[in-house]
Amino acid sequence: MYFSIFLQCFWIKLIVSSVIIDHDYNLSIEEEDDSFDHGKKNCTRDIEIIETITNTTYYNKLRIPKDTGMTVRVEIWIQAISSIDEMTNDFEMDIYITETWHDPALRFEHLNPCKGNLSLNHQVLDKLWTPNSCFINSKVAQIHDSPFRSIFLMLHPNGTVMVNYRVRVKGPCELDLAQFPMDTQTCGLIYESFNYNNQEVKMKWTSDDGTAVRPLDKIVLPDFTLIGIHTQSKEEPYPAGMWDELHLTLIFERRYIWYFMQAYLPTYLTIFISWVSFSLGPRAIPARTMLGVNALLAMIFQFGNIMRNLPRVSYIKAIDVWMLVSMTFIFCSLLELAIIGYKVREVGPKPKSPKRKESEAYEASPKGLCLYEKRFMLPANCKAELKKESKWKKQTGTDWPPERIDELSSLMFPACFLIFNIVYWTYYGRSSSQEKLSRNGTVLIM
Repeated sequence: MYFSIFLQCFWIKLIVSSVIIDHDYNLSIEEEDDSFDHGKKNCTRDIEIIETITNTTYYNKLRIPKDTGMTVRVEIWIQAISSIDEMTNDFEMDIYITETWHDPALRFEHLNPCKGNLSLNHQVLDKLWTPNSCFINSKVAQIHDSPFRSIFLMLHPNGTVMVNYRVRVKGPCELDLAQFPMDTQTCGLIYESFNYNNQEVKMKWTSDDGTAVRPLDKIVLPDFTLIGIHTQSKEEPYPAGMWDELHLTLIFERRYIWYFMQAYLPTYLTIFISWVSFSLGPRAIPARTMLGVNALLAMIFQFGNIMRNLPRVSYIKAIDVWMLVSMTFIFCSLLELAIIGYKVREVGPKPKSPKRKESEAYEASPKGLCLYEKRFMLPANCKAELKKESKWKKQTGTDWPPERIDELSSLMFPACFLIFNIVYWTYYGRSSSQEKLSRNGTVLIM
């Protein structure tokens, strides 16, 4: 009984407390509303301003706001570059595009706004005039929808309009693989008004010093690094007049460390292994043959594996020069092995043959023919020819033994390969550096 009375008293106290708290909360909200209305009672709210300036009887979005033409200033922020594809010659990136222009019909200073500017969404933008600008050379361009349409609109009291789009765009690249893998590549986009020529809409960058386009962070791809951004304004003729075009060029430097580890370093090791055969001696023909052929096959397989991921071009690349010359060195080592095998067979032990009569030997050999001519008192100069023949045999057989050819090859092959390395790295390294320095007006990003 006492327990039930205690529960009833507890619930009554709890209900009374909740009523008091709710009453105090409602009073506080009403006080805040009264204070807000008291401080802003003479200003115009955002909804009223939008309804007023976008009234169809007052504002026509199909008409250019200024009879003298509009000036649209553009700024681009690069958020990320996701890929560069050599096979399709294109790149893909996410960017923020900011367009700014002045529309006198959207002034609302006289309306006494409650805010310094209005931040709106794409639904209001659909009611306003826009320059209808686009990337004319893009393969794909779309505004992000994550989770809603990524368009930001800001209106200033003096009629200045700022629109920001978050766009994913895929554009073309002018790939030149002559310096591959120590190459620099350029990819570009062209931004212009699609519907209005420069008599109606003038497109300009926000700044002429190259800072109108900038990355939000350092751009590093698995194969490339963004090292430069170049902006330019051009006038291009069309059948309907002259159009202002904003050109954006991105310069990428290839990261060749992967190719050095996967192509150049194994090539060095393969060539060095092929030189081991010079130290095996002239009698180890089977072992030297297997070593040279395996080195050549490994080089061909490696070259094909690299070329599989590159487009088929009709000019010679730097990697082609390297691989072909390296295969030539291995092939020459096999030719040297063939010469060694011939020499070994020439100086090797000959099988014994039964002795023949001296007269038959004379008749079967050039020397016997000379003695036969000398016997009948014919003019004989065969003795001098025999001396020359024996001298040539002495030079080819005794002065150039297989051991000496191997010794000479062990010096000549590394020396020639060293000269090739000096010429190769000097030429292609200097060409790559000159290509970077020749880009005038480019903002370098290091």
